[in-house]
Order: sequence, then structure tokens, then C-alpha cells
Amino acid sequence: MSSVKQFQVTFDCAEPERVARFWCEVLGYVVPPPPAGFATWDDYGRSLPPENQGAWFACADPSGVGPRLFFQRVPEGKVVKNRVHLCVRVGTGLVGAERLATLQAERARLVELGAVCERVLLADEENESCIVMRDIEGNEFCLD
Repeated sequence: MSSVKQFQVTFDCAEPERVARFWCEVLGYVVPPPPAGFATWDDYGRSLPPENQGAWFACADPSGVGPRLFFQRVPEGKVVKNRVHLCVRVGTGLVGAERLATLQAERARLVELGAVCERVLLADEENESCIVMRDIEGNEFCLD
């Protein structure tokens, strides 16, 4: 039997640092310390060739439990729906009106950060409510 592996989630994007800092705010993640020998990430960035400056950025769960998120600059923009998306679990264990109110409060906070609400899926006989969102570069995610 194989053991569980650590993994990271990688985002293709136009502005890696901007998108990474958005997700830090969404998830309570932090920017890891800069590489050894550099006081700041800006110092590190200036040490790179111009074509590599700002090419990537990362953020991590400060508790070490959640996956690292890695953001890499790509030349093309997003053109179709994500094949994989994050579900931000803010309503776990909640049902009905209490769950919906919690999701709506988080939606309001994230809209202030630049996210966009796509649609609200209200509870039915099979599923509890969730909210479909887009991050600051259009990547879909859910508040669940």
C-alpha cells in the first residue's frame, strides 16, 4: 500500500504575486520566507534575469496541513472553464439558512478582495447551498 503524498496546487496566471496574495487572504495562507541570502522577495526578484522576474509566486498554509499553492506566469489568458477548482469549505456542518448566511458573508468578504460571484446554488432535496465564484483572474472556485 502506498503512503499519502504531499501535493501542491498550481495555477497558471498572468500576475502570480497578485493572485497568490488574493488566495492568502481567502484561505488565511502566508507567503513563505524568501530564499536564503535574501531579506525580501523583492530582493530575490531583482537578482533574477528580467524575463524571470515575477514569473512565479507561492503561498502556504501556516499550519502546514493544507497544500502549498503555486502560481506561474503563462502567456495565454484563461479561455475555458477550469477542469479542477478549489472548494473553500466555510459552511461545513451548517445547514439551511445558517449555512446560506455563512456562505453569503464569506462571499461579501471575497467580493471586497476582487472576487466575482457567478451564481448561488440554493439547497434542494439532495444538496446544501453553495456559491460559485471567480478569483481575480477568472478562475472558478466554490464556497461550500
